Amino acid sequence: MTSENPDMRASDAERERVAEALREAVAEGRLEMDEFEQRLDATYKARTHGELVPLVSDLPVPGAAVAPVAGLAPSARGAASPVDWSRRIGGPATSTGAFAFWGGFGRKGRWTVGRVFTAFAMWGGGDIDLREADFEDREVVIRCFTVMGGIQVKVPPNVHLHVNGVGIMGGFDERTKDAGEPDPDAPRVRVTGFALMGGVGVDRKWSRAQRQRLKEAERLRLREPDTGDGRKGLG
Repeated sequence: MTSENPDMRASDAERERVAEALREAVAEGRLEMDEFEQRLDATYKARTHGELVPLVSDLPVPGAAVAPVAGLAPSARGAASPVDWSRRIGGPATSTGAFAFWGGFGRKGRWTVGRVFTAFAMWGGGDIDLREADFEDREVVIRCFTVMGGIQVKVPPNVHLHVNGVGIMGGFDERTKDAGEPDPDAPRVRVTGFALMGGVGVDRKWSRAQRQRLKEAERLRLREPDTGDGRKGLG
């Protein structure tokens, strides 16, 4: 990315476009969280294009000096959501199952979960993280079977979730850390299966990157001037 006039003063909109590009990069795993926070701080302190350009020059952002990027997706309640489901549903699955015996498995980061994902853990454990995952279909089934082991499933709070597994001397537990309502555009996730002398835990919570995006969206909302009729405007 280059700039024909690096001394040109940057606008608030241009700073926010760069900030959103950085959020997308950390969500995709291109930036570590500490580097993301450093660049984000520099973005809001930048006064010229010359200061903004280096912050995203090594990222795959289309366009010229300060390229427009997609904003945060609106949620059912009108607030910003850290998930744009229109970009994350559809496409071929990259994984449809996992197995652990005296060991463990993990599915996390950016991957595409199949319509039916089957996981088995015996004397071991597994981690199925859907918070940054894509979905092959609008409805997916996560089938968890564990014998003297444990499987952890993490989902964003705004998906449609249904948990109905059976436990014998074990159990299926659903825990909610972050408050949230299902997004109409979000996929439906059904967690089912069987746990014998083991357990399956389902956590509804945002990832660290998603919480950061929510925080920045709220920060931007509070910076918007009041239009005088009780609404926030772009000034």
